[in-house]
This record gives sequence, C-alpha cells and structure tokens, in this order.
Amino acid sequence: MKQSLQLKLGQQLTMTPQLQQAIRLLQLSTLDLKQEIHEFLESNPLLELDDDEQGQVEAPASIESKSTAETPDINTSEEARVESEWTESIPEELSIDSNWDDTYQSSAAISDNNNYEGDSDFESRNAPAESIQDHLIWQLNLTHMSDRDIEIAYAIIECVQPDGYLSITPNDICESLSTELEELEIEEVMAVQHRLQRFDPIGVCSTDLRDCLLVQLEAFQNHPLYKSTHNLIDNYLPLLGSRDFAQLSRKTKLKDEALKEVVCLIQQLNPRPGSVIDADDTDYVIPDVSVKKRNGSWQVELNNDALPPVKINETYSAMASTASTPEDASYIKTSLQEAKWFMKSLQSRNETLLKVASCIVSRQIDFFELGEEAMKPMVLHDVAEEVGMHESTISRVTTQKYIHTPKGIFELKYFFSSHVNTASGGECSSTAIRAMIKKLVTDEPAKKPLSDNKLATILADQGIQVARRTVAKYREAMNIPPSNERKRLI
Repeated sequence: MKQSLQLKLGQQLTMTPQLQQAIRLLQLSTLDLKQEIHEFLESNPLLELDDDEQGQVEAPASIESKSTAETPDINTSEEARVESEWTESIPEELSIDSNWDDTYQSSAAISDNNNYEGDSDFESRNAPAESIQDHLIWQLNLTHMSDRDIEIAYAIIECVQPDGYLSITPNDICESLSTELEELEIEEVMAVQHRLQRFDPIGVCSTDLRDCLLVQLEAFQNHPLYKSTHNLIDNYLPLLGSRDFAQLSRKTKLKDEALKEVVCLIQQLNPRPGSVIDADDTDYVIPDVSVKKRNGSWQVELNNDALPPVKINETYSAMASTASTPEDASYIKTSLQEAKWFMKSLQSRNETLLKVASCIVSRQIDFFELGEEAMKPMVLHDVAEEVGMHESTISRVTTQKYIHTPKGIFELKYFFSSHVNTASGGECSSTAIRAMIKKLVTDEPAKKPLSDNKLATILADQGIQVARRTVAKYREAMNIPPSNERKRLI
C-alpha cells in the first residue's frame, strides 16, 4: 500500500474552554459556586468584589487579611485607649462584698466596646460532631468507678451502635475481656451495663427493645398504671407491635380506656435512645430563586444575596496599555479576558436559571394556589421545548437548585413528575396522587385504617386509574406503614 497525503473539508462541533466553563458553572449548586467564585478571585487579580455590595457578602480570607494588615495602628491605638479607660476606673480599695464584674471589665465587654464581632464559638461550630461513644465516655469520666469496672465500661461503650443498642451480647463482651481481666464473671459485666443504661440518654447500652423500654419506664414508678405498663412491655410487647389490641385487652385484663393510657405512656418512651445524639453534619440549603405573589400574579426573582457580586478591577485593567514589559501586558490582557468570560458565564447562568424557574412556576400555578394535590404532570422535555433549550441543559439547571416559595423550600426537580391516566382521558401527576394518599391516610379511622386496595378504590372513584401496587409503592416512598401497623386506639 502506497502512502499519500490528502486534504479534506469537514464540519465538527467542538466545545471551547469558555463553553465548558459555562456548562460547569451551570450545574454547580449555590454553595459550590460561591466557593468557585472565591477561588477565582484569589487566582485572578483582574476580578474583585463589588465595593457597593461587599458589606452584604462574605469576602474571601485573603481580602480580609489584607484589609486587616493595612490598618494596624488604628486597632492598636483603640485597644490602648480602651485599656487606659477601664484601668483608670479601678479604685485603690475594694469593698469586701463586691463582685469581680462590678470592678473589672470582662473581655466580652471590651469586645463590645470595640464593636468587634468575634467568633466566640468558633471551636464548637467547627469541631466534629459528637458521637454516642463520645457522649457516654464524657459521662463515664465523671462517674466514680473502680479501674476494673471502667475497663468493662469502655468495652461496652465500644459496642454501642448509633441507635443506642449493643451490637453484641454481654456474654460476648465477657468472653472478649476474660483474657485481660482475671476471673471475670457475667454478673460483673451485667452490673456495669445496668449503670451505663442510666446514663444520658436513658436506655442506652440495652440489648433489645424490651430492655430499653423497661429502663426508661423506671422514671414513671409513681404512675398509677406503672405495674400494668411494666407487665405489657415485659410479656406482651410483640402483641403491641402487631397492633392486636383486642388480644392485648384480654391478656392484660385492661379495659379500653386503661389500655389507651398504657399505650400513651409507652409512646412517651424512646425506642431509639441513640437518635438523640445526632452525629450527622447539618446540610444547609440556600435558595437560588424565590417566588412571591404580588398584585394577584406570581413573580420569580433571583436570590442576589446568595452569591458575592464581582466586577472588573479598573486599576489593573488600565495597566494593559501602560505595562513596562510585553510579558506584563500579555498577562494582564489574558487575565482580563478570563475575568470577562467568567462574569459572562455567571450572567448566562443567572439568566438561564431565571428563565427555567419562571417556566416551571407558570406551568405549576395550581400548586402554588391550591397545594400538592393540584400538581400537574411535567417532564424535562416540556420545559426544554418551551424555553428552547436541550433537556440536558434543563437537567443541569434544576439539579441542586432550590426555590423559596410560600409553601416552603423545594428543589426544582421536585416539580417534575410522571403522570397517571384518569377516567376522563386526562392526566394526573404522581406527586398529586401521593398527596391524596397522604390526606386519606391522615383522615382514616383510627381502629380501621384503609388498606392499599381500599385506597386504590377511593382514587378510582375520583377518576384516577391507579393499581394497588402503585398505591403501595407511593405509600412506601412516603414512609407510611401498611394498614395493619397504622391501627391505633386513639
């Protein structure tokens, strides 16, 4: 085969770096975009925070440090003035009954006089979340125990799960410690476990639900139905779990009114004591847009306070024509071009987000007026066709973007749902069906809750054709237990 050179003309779609940057900014959440802006401010000197709006946003650490370093004399003189004022006010002789705060000014008061807003609880807010083991060890260090019991207590605490229960039995703990502690008996482990069960939260370090509830019930020993409640938990807890109140009444020989009070008393106990100590970090949501009703119409607005406002540094941009060397001029021009493209990408992101949010609100007016039951079915293709964009762009815009409404804060993805056919030939949103199921379950009889088949029949009477399996799927998605577990006396 002979080698040769050929020329071809063709068209090809390529993504420029500017387009890639715009797409990446479009899919970032507000918190991630805020971090991206701060990183760009630190790397590009041609972009800076807008001075007119800088007081409303959090400035980068580098800018704050720079402003602090430029004014050391003012802070030093202010501290010296304040120190001289409160030092001169100290009398030479103090009365015996005087308090320290009556004479000496605390550091917190000095900070207030200086108008200094210090982060006094910085460590508490930035420290890792406390686990159930940390909480129990803190109490153990304040409890008087022998060294032998403390070693047993540490072994028990290490086996505590996040819900507060032990992952292994006391017998297993005794066997694991038998090599370290001589002549260790199961009674010693049980005795230490009983002491730990009285720690906060009460009932922690229990082996099962029955043991946990009985420990918590000790706080109600003066209750007139304490013995009946203790008997029910100790012997008939499975019947209570299955909601078999008729058999419970026969076994415990309690009438309906007394059984109601016993059940109410049990409901005051915590079946998962470890849940009180939440070790998960809190996730914060900043709405990107907001919708309000003004003069009879719904208006969509961008949340301008969510992101720091930026602008081009005029001083540095003017140096492009007066730079001493070609390298400096080239660097300034390149940075200026990158800053302009970054601002253009931010503006394009805001315009796209506002356009998509306005389209969603206009198609879901009934939701804002009437509630979830009036939600209309809507998919990405519907919005993409109306705003003239691709479905992938709509997906990027609505992912991790939130809207603040009079009914709460929702992700834009929340307003997209599939549909179910109705008897009249129309369509009903799956979100609306879930809201109807939730309302029917809320209003159902306490002693005879509605089954999935009955819920499907009621929805069919309203013209919504939905199968029993679909009702069960929607019910489980809303964490609603089945009918046999929803039965209650009250």
